[in-house]
Formats: sequence, C-alpha cells, structure tokens
Amino acid sequence: MELLIIFLTTLIGLQHLGFMYLEMFLWTQPFGMKLFGNSLEEANNSKVLAANQGLYNGFLAAGLFWSLLYPDPAVSYQIRLFFLCCVALAGIYGGLTAGRRIIYIQAFPAIITIILVLVRMR
Repeated sequence: MELLIIFLTTLIGLQHLGFMYLEMFLWTQPFGMKLFGNSLEEANNSKVLAANQGLYNGFLAAGLFWSLLYPDPAVSYQIRLFFLCCVALAGIYGGLTAGRRIIYIQAFPAIITIILVLVRMR
C-alpha cells in the first residue's frame, strides 16, 4: 500500500505541476485556449487570474512533493493528508463552479489517496 500511496501522491503532484504550467504559460497559446475553451480575447482578459491559479497549483504540488521527502513518516503523512485535502476541496469547488470534469480529474484521485493515507495511518 505504501508504494501505491507514493505513486498516487507523485502523480497528483505532477498533475498539479502540469496545471501550473498550463495556467501560467500556455493560457493564451493555441493549445491552452483549445484545452480550456477560450477565445483569444477571453484568454487575454483572464490570463492574470489564470496565472494566479497556476501559482496556487504549484504550491499544492510543492506541498505534495514535500510530504514525500519529509524524513519523519508520521509528520510526512500529516503533511500529505493536508495537501491532499486541499487538492480534493479545490477539485470539488472547481467541479461545482467551473466544470464537472474537474471532480473526476482533480478531486477523485485526491479522495482515493486520502482514504489510502487514512487507512495506512491507523
């Protein structure tokens, strides 16, 4: 189970690094506009907000990777649980306000990993 938790945490961290890159650097590029369904005008009007959102995703990724590197396993799991809960809540909120697929892409993997972490901590 430990390897699965590490794998999923790493995957979620990489996912959030990807979100950060998309939102901070590709938002006004053709790929980013197509992915998020924005016109050039919409992308330009929202690029500062998207970059800010991307920065937050980078912080989530940093926290997840920190949890993998922290030397004390008990503290490591607490850090991991905190950041996974942040990811799950952000995914649920995004799914309810921006688009349902965010729940499946962001919240669902975090919730599964939270459950595994809680089982492992007992």
